[in-house]
Amino acid sequence: MSFSPAACPRLIVKVGSSLLVDPAGEIRRDWLASLVADIAGRVSAGQQVAVVSSGAIALGARRLKLAKGGRASLEDAQAAAATGQIALAGTWAALLHEQGLTAAQMLLTLDDLEDRRRYLNAAATLDRLLRLNVVPIINENDSVATEEIRFGDNDRLAARVAGAAMAQGVILLSDVDGLYTANPVTDPAATLIPRVETIAAIEGMADGSSRSGMGSGGMLAKVEAARIATAAGAHLAIAGGHGLHPLQRFADSGHGTVFVAPASAPARKAWLRGGLTARGAIHIDAGAVDALRAGKSLLPAGAQRIDGRFARGDLVLLVAPDGSQIARGLSEYGDADAALVIGRRSDELGDLLGYAPRSALVHRNHMALL
Repeated sequence: MSFSPAACPRLIVKVGSSLLVDPAGEIRRDWLASLVADIAGRVSAGQQVAVVSSGAIALGARRLKLAKGGRASLEDAQAAAATGQIALAGTWAALLHEQGLTAAQMLLTLDDLEDRRRYLNAAATLDRLLRLNVVPIINENDSVATEEIRFGDNDRLAARVAGAAMAQGVILLSDVDGLYTANPVTDPAATLIPRVETIAAIEGMADGSSRSGMGSGGMLAKVEAARIATAAGAHLAIAGGHGLHPLQRFADSGHGTVFVAPASAPARKAWLRGGLTARGAIHIDAGAVDALRAGKSLLPAGAQRIDGRFARGDLVLLVAPDGSQIARGLSEYGDADAALVIGRRSDELGDLLGYAPRSALVHRNHMALL
C-alpha cells in the first residue's frame, strides 16, 4: 500500500523552520507561495488540509535581534515566539487568501492534547474548521510552554494533531528527503529507505541532530513522530521540501520515506473498545443504533436515558433498547447537561443549556463500536 497525498481525505502537512525562514531570518515568500498553491490544489480537489508550521521563533529572533536564533534561554524563545507568531500567521493568512482560502490559527501545548477535555476541544475545533474548508495553521504555543509541557519539536506535534484530527496521512516537509541507512552528510554510501513497515525494523538508524541548526527536530524526532502517527492509523511521509511546489513534487515522484500505518484500527479506537471502566451509560433508541452502525455520531434526539455520573471527556457506554452494549465513547457533555438534552432536537439545545451546544452527545471520532 503506497501513500499518496492526493488519495488522503484529510492530511497534515508539517513545515520546518529551515524551509520557511532563510538564514537572515526572513520568510521565503516565493517558496511559501508555491506550497500554498499546492495546498489550494488539494482543497479544490476535495482534500482537507491542516498545516503545522514552524518558524515563529526564528522570525521573532530576527526582529528582536536575539542571539542564537532566540534559543539562548527559555525566556528568549518565548519572547521570540510571541513576536514571530504574528508575522508567521499573517503571512500564511495573506497567501491563503490570495488562493481564495481562509486560514485559522491554533496554538497548542502538550497539555492541550494530554488532557482529555482539552483534547476533545482541540479535536472538535479542528474537525469543524476542516469541514468548513478552512486551513488551520498550527504551532506549538512556545510563548507560554515550558520545558515540562513542550512537545519539543513540531514533528511530534504534527503526529499528535493527526490523531486529534482523525487524519489519514502526515507529510513532514524537511531539509532532508527521507530516512537513510546512515547519515548521508557523513556517509556517501548511505541509501534512502523508501518504505518502513514497522518502526522496530529501523530503530538505531536515526540521529538527533538537526541538519540546519535552525529547527529543534532531527531524524529521531521524525521517527518518533512516525511511531505516534502510525499508532493512530495515519501514514507518515518524510519528504524533501527544498524547491518550489514541494507537495506536488512529492505527489509526482514519491521520493521520500513512507512509514506505513497498520491495517488494524487506530490505537484510540482500540483503547475505547478495550476493557476500560465506563463512568456512565447513555441508553439510545433503535434509530440511533442504526445511525451508529452506519458511522454516525450520537445526537441528543436518539438518546433516551442517562445512567451514572460523568464529566465531559469521560468514557460512557452506549446501550441499545435490548440492553446490549453497542459502543463506547467519550461524552461531549457532563451527565447533568446530557440529561437536559436527551430526546431533544438540535435546534432546541441552546435554549435548554444557555450556551452554544455541541452537535453530538458522543462524536463518531471518539467512539468505537463493540
